[in-house]
Amino acid sequence: MVWQASDCLDTRATMTKSELIQQLAENNPHLYQRDVERIVTAIFDEIGAALARGDRVELRGFGAFSVKRRDARAGRNPRTGDSVDVEEKHIPFFKTGKQLRERLNEGL
Repeated sequence: MVWQASDCLDTRATMTKSELIQQLAENNPHLYQRDVERIVTAIFDEIGAALARGDRVELRGFGAFSVKRRDARAGRNPRTGDSVDVEEKHIPFFKTGKQLRERLNEGL
């Protein structure tokens, strides 16, 4: 049997981390909720740590997390119109995997 996220998660517009943990715990009664919380937190923490190191995290069939660099630039204060220097930034970026993209576009 192949596990899919849709097998254990409600399809809603948004889901918080605590709702994700609750849903996973309900669909896996052999696991304690506190253990599910530790697992989810460990996964999120490791993804965050990898991105902070500049690494890329790929979850096959789901997508890939990476860090993109935005160059320093001259911006404008929208209130006053004055020129403002905006420093270089690093931002998280997510690219969907092929299987996830296909699932999202089924029936369109």
